[in-house]
Amino acid sequence: MCGIAGFCLADPSAPVPEGVLHRMTDALAHRGPDGHGYLLKRSVGLGHRRLSIIDVAGGGQPIYNEDGSIGIVFNGEIYNYIELMDDLRARGHRFVTHSDTEVIVHLYEEYGEQCVDQLRGMFAFAIWDGRRHCVFIARDRLGIKPLFYYHDHTCFVFSSELKSLLAVPSIPRQLDPVALQEYLLYGYVPGDRCILNSLSKLAPGHTLTWCGGRIEIRQYWDVDFTVHPRFTDESYLEGLEAVLLEAVRIHLRSDVPLGVFLSGGIDSSTIVALSCLALSRPVKTFSVGFSEEDYSELATARTMAERYKTDHHEIIVQDRDIGVLSDIVWHLDEPFADPSALPTYFVCRAAREHVKVCLSGDGADELFGGYTRYRDALSLEWVDTLPRPARRALLGPLTAAMPQAMWGRGFLQRLGGDAVERYQGLIGVFPPKQAAGLLSRDIRPFAFAPTRILDSYFPSERGDTLTTMQHADQKTYLPDDILVKVDRMSMQNGLEVRPPFLDHKVTEFVNRCPPRLKMHDGIGKILLKRLMRDRVPFEILTRRKMGFGVPIKHWFRGSMKGFSEEMLLSPSSRTHSLLDQAAVRGILKSHGWNMRDSSRRIWSLLVLEQWCRSYRI
Repeated sequence: MCGIAGFCLADPSAPVPEGVLHRMTDALAHRGPDGHGYLLKRSVGLGHRRLSIIDVAGGGQPIYNEDGSIGIVFNGEIYNYIELMDDLRARGHRFVTHSDTEVIVHLYEEYGEQCVDQLRGMFAFAIWDGRRHCVFIARDRLGIKPLFYYHDHTCFVFSSELKSLLAVPSIPRQLDPVALQEYLLYGYVPGDRCILNSLSKLAPGHTLTWCGGRIEIRQYWDVDFTVHPRFTDESYLEGLEAVLLEAVRIHLRSDVPLGVFLSGGIDSSTIVALSCLALSRPVKTFSVGFSEEDYSELATARTMAERYKTDHHEIIVQDRDIGVLSDIVWHLDEPFADPSALPTYFVCRAAREHVKVCLSGDGADELFGGYTRYRDALSLEWVDTLPRPARRALLGPLTAAMPQAMWGRGFLQRLGGDAVERYQGLIGVFPPKQAAGLLSRDIRPFAFAPTRILDSYFPSERGDTLTTMQHADQKTYLPDDILVKVDRMSMQNGLEVRPPFLDHKVTEFVNRCPPRLKMHDGIGKILLKRLMRDRVPFEILTRRKMGFGVPIKHWFRGSMKGFSEEMLLSPSSRTHSLLDQAAVRGILKSHGWNMRDSSRRIWSLLVLEQWCRSYRI
């Protein structure tokens, strides 16, 4: 796991400003504390910061092909590198390291830009092709590893993180009002848009080629929910066991100590159980909990650890730990309203004291139908049997008469909307009208209506609702929230996190399983639970899903009440010019007076304020 950066000039005679490239990689030092390297070819410069995992002694970057015409900087892990290396040697390629990075160089020689089709792993990399005078960059299929870029008529600049791009003085720092509104809607900036309007993100499953000052973007992979033909339930179970066992086995390949995150739910418990089957030594496990017992799963995690006799470690997060907020926000790059970043940071920090790599259960909810919001949305499908104009005519005046903070108002609004609006209400932070109303008068004229990003995943004709929601989440919430959180919080602590459920072979198999094996009668993860019924304690298989909740509801009514009010309402607050202060006061008041739980909304505003301070916006 590493950090990469690059600076490419359209004028082939112009030299790369080495000082700028060094500052870009210095901004990524936390991602790669073990070393650094540079590829400089006059008008093109690539930089690398290394966290040594595979071939610790010989895998320094950049790495070149035999004649030095092709070089690479790489962030991630290629889990099938041993098999690929054997095949490439048989084709005549010569290796000088035992690194997975060098495999990509020779794959590019063999297959060109289609080399990505051969890779099984998480990755973001950049290849300099001296023969074509081009730079080729790629991002993994599910978006586990990040890649930001800037492009104009003079240059192309890219990096693993936004803060690294901002080390380039010529890149503007202008806030995108539409991205700001989308942040208020979703709690993150979705898709290839960036909070700064000059920057973009390369989408998961895409490549980008820069050549002669022009860029070309290509999609090489996408999710597929076409159900396997003529499979029996037993064959689905056998297929899942085979592909998941193999994924865990190759995710355990490492030349440094590794462990597993253990939350107490079935996802992480599955990874622990399968890791223990694959290894001959005790597995190190790491759990995080809270002083508030209603939010803590430590007791359940302990049950799993005791069953498999793991070397178990526990961390308790308390309200006073909010002191790390400014550091967390800085490392998250963009405003990011998921409060579970806080415990993720602490469990990563604790794990790094013992290991350099951790496996996680991320992705299982999106694959197997684990979210309670899926159940909630399915329970409201009957609403679509009623004419929408009639619903709006009945519910519109009723909701308009209800106070903004009144309990039940949001639910009635969702009943009056279409399937997209109902799901938006379940996943969003602020409803669209309230998000627009939060913007200050100075910002509002420039915040055009944001794209309804869910529209492209909800078919015009009624289909399978569970599959529709899973498709939307795998393209939005998973790469833009879950994977951002884990990548930034782990790399902030110099820890590599690997999610076996998001091995693309696992994802492809599970997505093509029928919906009835994912959720039925409100019960999710049916196929996974069947697979693990003899390997995971019964209480874990049957307990209600808790999610990765954080007790901010209590904190914002107690110890953090004054802190949040001071941060958001002070005349010197950075968001004073971005947000309507009367609306912000109303949100704080409704939560403080127990009128409704507005804790996630307060958290999103608090993060936005801290982000503006950290990035001097």
